[in-house]
Amino acid sequence: MALIIAARFDTFDKAKIAANQLMAEGVSADHLHIFFVNPPGSHGSYPIGGDSAYDPNSKGGSMGALAGAALVGIIGAGIGAIIGYAFGSSTIGIISGAGTGAYIGSLAGAMKMVGRKRPNRSPLEYEADKAREGRPSGVLLAVNVESDNEQRVGRILRNAGGEEVERAQGRWEDGKWKDFDPMASPKPEKSV
Repeated sequence: MALIIAARFDTFDKAKIAANQLMAEGVSADHLHIFFVNPPGSHGSYPIGGDSAYDPNSKGGSMGALAGAALVGIIGAGIGAIIGYAFGSSTIGIISGAGTGAYIGSLAGAMKMVGRKRPNRSPLEYEADKAREGRPSGVLLAVNVESDNEQRVGRILRNAGGEEVERAQGRWEDGKWKDFDPMASPKPEKSV
């Protein structure tokens, strides 16, 4: 495993300026890797796209569907019973009314729960959600370093405008960080 120091930049130009500063300090070009990190949710980790197996905004939809199916199903059964009684076939009317009511109720309940405003999150919940979101988008400059150079490289990256300077272990092959995980949240280190 290689020791990697990385920092995020706003543009490729800023990352290239930092790379030139590193090369002026003796870092070899094949120890530098500049690449773009897509925004969270657009890494295509799943066959249908996205980075998550479920939509986080659909939270509560299943409970809304069940509640809506139960509530409107009961109302539908009542209406079906009235219609069935009026036409003389009470069993079929109740069953069809309950089924139709449950179907419509499940759709209405799910949409109501999914579309409602979420309660405010505590700072602790916000930080936990942010950690699960992964890495922010931007241009990443990764540097394959020896342990005696990590402080110097980290300082150069910071002085060049790099954000979230981090230390990582990874597989470095052909001048690239091969096992980089865009889903993992950066762990900035002040000591670097």
